[in-house]
Amino acid sequence: MRRIAGIVLAVLLVGGVVAAVVAGRDNGDKSTATKTVRAMIGSEKAEFFADPDVVKALAAKGYTVQAETSGSWAMEGLDLKGYDLAFPSSQAPADELAAKYKARQPLPVPFYSPLVVLAHRGAAEVLADNGLAVLDKNRGTLKMGAYLDAAERDRTWQQLKGAEKYGELTGTLYIATTDPETSNSGALYLAATSYVAAGGKVAASEADVDRTAPLMRKLVSVQGAQQSSTDAAFRDFVSGAGNPLVLVYESQVAALLHDKQSFDDLTVLYPDTTANSDHTVVPLTDNGRAFGELLSNDPELRELAVRHGFRPQGATAEFTKATGAHAAYLNQKLTGIRQAPVPTSEVLHEMARRARG
Repeated sequence: MRRIAGIVLAVLLVGGVVAAVVAGRDNGDKSTATKTVRAMIGSEKAEFFADPDVVKALAAKGYTVQAETSGSWAMEGLDLKGYDLAFPSSQAPADELAAKYKARQPLPVPFYSPLVVLAHRGAAEVLADNGLAVLDKNRGTLKMGAYLDAAERDRTWQQLKGAEKYGELTGTLYIATTDPETSNSGALYLAATSYVAAGGKVAASEADVDRTAPLMRKLVSVQGAQQSSTDAAFRDFVSGAGNPLVLVYESQVAALLHDKQSFDDLTVLYPDTTANSDHTVVPLTDNGRAFGELLSNDPELRELAVRHGFRPQGATAEFTKATGAHAAYLNQKLTGIRQAPVPTSEVLHEMARRARG
């Protein structure tokens, strides 16, 4: 009987251990269960959210992201019912969305990126030799006042000394940008150039738009067909196609340099007056707000944002340290660069409409 009792007790003990293991697994599953966040994001952040390391870091914090892409300005016309957040690329469309959906202020701004102009070395040297830029290794500063004066007078590359050495430098001098009516970077370009053209005044009325409209129209019309996204324009430039001067986000350049891709004649020109692309979260639910604050504050996610070329808000040192190997291309501290205030969404929409004609 004692032997039988021992066997029964052993069976019960084993059963208890198995039950405990199963319970432990169940509890573990519950503790690591993720919240699904549905987000409408600007296309320039698609690679960030698709990065396996970002997916892993978010899962560790209890989040799974279902991201869909849209142009930042197009988000205003979408029905975002059922989404936890919208994540456009700048403050103006974010403010419009916040007003539409009554999102509580302040809005989280996890990271940002300034606009820059890419140029091949020959084009950059011609600009510098003609007083339109100042160069330092593989980076430089574009003098926006001088550039807008050249645009106003319809200057061609052939009129610039030294351009004859480069067969690709022909035709009207201009910066290729995206469509300002649908693309964030194109709209921010108008915000910066109109600010310079108006003598340092941000457009705030129809009269202000009227004053700079002819020049804005010239800057856009000379380009002919425009790309709908900076991704396409950036890929064209890297492949050797397209215009000698192309407006993109600094984050695109920084991310490519991080991947150790080299470009012997790439020069990154920072306009001396530019506009930042402030990637702004518009929370549509409490879950969306918590997610936006996590992106802003979590050290690992901030580090991953830098890997993708973005500048985390409030910590220049993070970007400077991470991009130290590429300081020849990047103006890490944005020294000598002035930020142009961005008009309201309504004013910027009108400016873009007038520029497109």
